[in-house]
Amino acid sequence: MTADHTDTAATDGGTETTDGADDLALDPWGSSTVSDYRKLFEEFGIESFEDVLGDVPTPHYLMRRAIIFGHRDYRRVLAAMRDDEPFAALSGFMPTGDPHIGHKMVFDEIIWHQEQGGDATALIADLEAHAARALSWAEIDEHTKDYLLSLLALGFDPEAGTLYRQSTNREVQDLAFELGIEANFSEFEGIYGFDGETDVSHMQSVVTQMADILSPQLDEPKPTVVPVGPDQDPHVRFARDLAARTRYFGVTEAFASFEVDDEDERALLARAYDALRDPDTDEPVRCVAAADWLADADLTDADGDARDRVVEKLEAAGKEPLRPRVRFLDRNATDEAFEALIDAVAGEKRVFEGHVDSFEMDRDAAEDLAREVEVAHGGYGFVPPSSIYHRFMTGLTGGKMSSSIPASHISLLDDPEEGYDKVKAATTGGRTSAEEQRELGGEPDDCPVYELYAYLLASDDDEFAERVYEECREGERLCGDCKEQAATLMEEFLAEHQEKRAEVEERLEAADIELESPRRR
Repeated sequence: MTADHTDTAATDGGTETTDGADDLALDPWGSSTVSDYRKLFEEFGIESFEDVLGDVPTPHYLMRRAIIFGHRDYRRVLAAMRDDEPFAALSGFMPTGDPHIGHKMVFDEIIWHQEQGGDATALIADLEAHAARALSWAEIDEHTKDYLLSLLALGFDPEAGTLYRQSTNREVQDLAFELGIEANFSEFEGIYGFDGETDVSHMQSVVTQMADILSPQLDEPKPTVVPVGPDQDPHVRFARDLAARTRYFGVTEAFASFEVDDEDERALLARAYDALRDPDTDEPVRCVAAADWLADADLTDADGDARDRVVEKLEAAGKEPLRPRVRFLDRNATDEAFEALIDAVAGEKRVFEGHVDSFEMDRDAAEDLAREVEVAHGGYGFVPPSSIYHRFMTGLTGGKMSSSIPASHISLLDDPEEGYDKVKAATTGGRTSAEEQRELGGEPDDCPVYELYAYLLASDDDEFAERVYEECREGERLCGDCKEQAATLMEEFLAEHQEKRAEVEERLEAADIELESPRRR
């Protein structure tokens, strides 16, 4: 990643970039950070979480403080939450070291969705750890229990939710095999940069992660959210692609018998239809007339290429009527399923060799019908998985917080006094002297210690987090006193958390998960 930018303050402890944004390359196994989160919106289609925050019931403080900054298709999950319909939340944890306070964010997100009524799943990504990080099964077992105990201590209900290890979940492995049929090596090259030196097990672990993401829908299709850092977005996008490829039917909007896959082309067809139709008569709009209208229409340069393609298709269609309809496309359906779909489409319709056009259904109803027929005939009917994205937590020594760098993080297993000492030794965003800090103010947006307040220590108390921020920025709060308060709060948190870990030992032992791998060491 190259950097050529100027950072400005962001009140949530992150940074915003004003000039020369980074060239982003998201690597699920890398150690890079993202300095310009807004660039993710432009390059990868991640949407701002602020746009949906008002629709979230009792939002978690990570949402309110913009630590959860982005989403992909989360409105689908919120609709299910609002309407009291089934939805799920899932995330996995690769046990490469102790669980730390950065992992706590994901634990909290899973638990919050469980509290909102979602089917919650937490998994141990042991196949990934073995294949991608070369950890032995003994090392993986050593950390597995620690992750799960912290998850339960923070509030996960194992009786209402699901816990599993990749290596012992045959259902997930079977799904991974089926999904692998839909994937090819060129995609692994393009998405992950794999090459001829990449071992097959590493590639297999990726397909297993795709199965993890889709597994909550094996009992029934439902919206599913995966809380992750932005570096995991390649997995989410790949899972959405594979979910679509397994579907029996595609559902799209159309205007004539010919295929139009491009959204820009469909938009132009809609404009031509709206411009030419006469609501007072039943006279149809002919394709050739729409071609003439588009050829003369005043369009932007961006629409020009799409116009040329659409005009060519319209002219070929001649006097065929142009009319809005919903189209069911046969992707992978059995003959029986396709015939069942034809029978199930009510009202006016036209049946073609590879698709069915309905003139009386809207898009949402058509999606529901296609999924219903698919599931009834043995298909998965997967809903594209959604995701929410949280900011990386800065390491105590700067850079990204990492399990493999003990000084950069506070482990949830650290002795409380050690946690106290790590905070006291942490890098700050303070000035070079107390006098300068009083005069110029501190820099909480560039301070790992302030992040500890925002991400963890202030807990649900937004007023406290804001007060720490403002006192620092105004020069009223000096780093020594601030770190002392943070260190004390961290010591108290770790003591309480470890006490709760001891209390949930029996619940974990009763949960349906193997803590020791049966695999060869």
